[in-house]
Amino acid sequence: MIGINKFIKLRHDLHRTPELSGREEQTANILLQFLEQLHPDLLVTGVGGHGILAVYKGEISGRTVLLRCDMDALPISESAGIAHRSIHHGISHKCGHDGHMAILCGVAEKLAETRPEKGTIILLFQPAEETGQGASRVIDQLKYKPDFCYALHNLPGFPMGSVVSRDGPFAGASKGMLITLSGKSSHAAEPQKGISPGAAVAWMITHFNKVSRYSEGIVATLTHLRIGEASFGTSPGDATVLVTLRAPCKERMDEFSRDLTMEIYKAAEREKLRCEINWAEEFPATENAELPNLIIRQTAEDLGLKMIAVETPFLWSEDFGHFTENYTGALFGLGSGLNTPPLHNPDYDFPDQLIAVGIALFKGILERSLKQ
Repeated sequence: MIGINKFIKLRHDLHRTPELSGREEQTANILLQFLEQLHPDLLVTGVGGHGILAVYKGEISGRTVLLRCDMDALPISESAGIAHRSIHHGISHKCGHDGHMAILCGVAEKLAETRPEKGTIILLFQPAEETGQGASRVIDQLKYKPDFCYALHNLPGFPMGSVVSRDGPFAGASKGMLITLSGKSSHAAEPQKGISPGAAVAWMITHFNKVSRYSEGIVATLTHLRIGEASFGTSPGDATVLVTLRAPCKERMDEFSRDLTMEIYKAAEREKLRCEINWAEEFPATENAELPNLIIRQTAEDLGLKMIAVETPFLWSEDFGHFTENYTGALFGLGSGLNTPPLHNPDYDFPDQLIAVGIALFKGILERSLKQ
């Protein structure tokens, strides 16, 4: 237990100093100080922003395997009951990325103790996962071409230490739709003399619910709305609507976003409004390849961990989908307790007991992958 305590302390240190996507400078410094003691063959900073690569090479050439963790936190205030709570007001690690980083540092220590006989292992500490920007930026800079790539994500609602997997789509595609409506303001006593976006916005709110088919993983979620200004004397002349679209795969996402775009333009035209639609935070679906997914299951079985195969993809998205678009890879879940608060909840805290499980899993996955 003494050995694992250093990684629990590391997680707590990272938890206290969370940073938002693209701003992970202090997080990178903490990781760098830790990794420098583990003497990787190559340590690269500034990857995709504040990302880090720690590379361990065998004496014999062979497969290249990449393990990835995420670094960024969320703009969420933390509950007071956590002893190692965030020192940054309104920012906290509510997705468990602090635990993911601690796990990968544990893998680095294992590799420092026993380097691979052959092949190359890349440990990637990736920034900006929450905005969907980090993975693509890293891939643009990555000079290695992994034969296999893997990532894990802690999952509340599943038994502690269980391994959750699925062949094919594991996490769905998502993207943010920014709708700008422009009409003409007027005096609130004479709304008929203006062009208000009110009716179009009301239609959209109802329509988003109407087109969502949760059983199929098709969801349109209203996330933000602004109409006119905060004034009792003016009928609004413009509006901004933010909605997140989700679908289980690229084909369904393309169809869903195309159809919804056409319907929104028609609604704006009916109300004589100018309409502009832009896109942000695009996450491709994470598609698990057959061989790496088999390696994950075999490793879990070797360790005596409970395996859970989910029938449908998760509705949430992961920018690891950029990796599975470009390389052979798989993402799997690590259960963090049946009665644990959900992700992105102010009360959530990554369970320390998962760190040892994650290290053992990744270590076994590396060994099996390098033998392929």
